[in-house]
Amino acid sequence: MVNFFVRILMAFCAISFVCSCTSTNSKPLLIGFSADSSSIVFGNIDQPGLLQLKNAPAADSVFYDVISVLQTPSENDTTIKETPVKGQIRIIEEEVVFVPEEPFVKGRDYLIITYLNARFGNAEDIMKGKVNYSIKPLQKLLTR
Repeated sequence: MVNFFVRILMAFCAISFVCSCTSTNSKPLLIGFSADSSSIVFGNIDQPGLLQLKNAPAADSVFYDVISVLQTPSENDTTIKETPVKGQIRIIEEEVVFVPEEPFVKGRDYLIITYLNARFGNAEDIMKGKVNYSIKPLQKLLTR
């Protein structure tokens, strides 16, 4: 009988540990156009990731591996090819900002692919044994 309660207590402790380690109080990553739609702003970035980006050299390619912006065809204009948008990535206080070389065109769709705040899995995935071996990027479609 005591052995049974010890097993239940150990299982409860293990589940609590897994949930507490993987469940953070961070908010989801925010991706959107700036107020004047001249850039794309990434907010609510995890502090460890933001610190690594701040410490990376400005010319380092790590910025461009973490964030990609693609111009994509839309329902209104299917003649557009999916092409990468060239631009610069800057860190301003607690946000990462993508500034394109050419202005965003009104009415066009832009696909943002980023590894900011990406994870292997959450507590539910760990409990179900569905943890991935690779990190899945976050994708968001923005229309200017």
